[in-house]
Amino acid sequence: MTDLSRRDFLKLARAGFLWISSGLALGGLFRFLDYEPNPAPKTEFDLGPTGQFPLGSHTVLFDPPAILFHTKSGFSALSLTCTHLGCTLEQTADGFTCPCHASHFDADGNVTHGPASQSLRKLQVQITAENHVIVYLD
Repeated sequence: MTDLSRRDFLKLARAGFLWISSGLALGGLFRFLDYEPNPAPKTEFDLGPTGQFPLGSHTVLFDPPAILFHTKSGFSALSLTCTHLGCTLEQTADGFTCPCHASHFDADGNVTHGPASQSLRKLQVQITAENHVIVYLD
């Protein structure tokens, strides 16, 4: 066995320290680059069988915040998210009201009192082959 001088020991220790710290830095870099942000929000909602929504019904949904109408012409839906700043609307006798900034919308989703300036969004509704109601957020 050869004698290891102090100088050789310090060189080996320095080289080992540099290799270990480089490996840790690369590991941290790979973890950073492999980061997955929060998953995209859900855009498709299965509300169940069409039989749950009788003809002429107006059903307020909580997830997604919307109202589902079942009329003779079929199903339609309006978003209950205020077009001003995104608050969830509350249903009133004459339509919908924003609890945050007092915007008013009629039963068809048209603005009757600001500060909101755009009507409520109409949501896409589809009936599946199994007669389930699907609502899509755009």
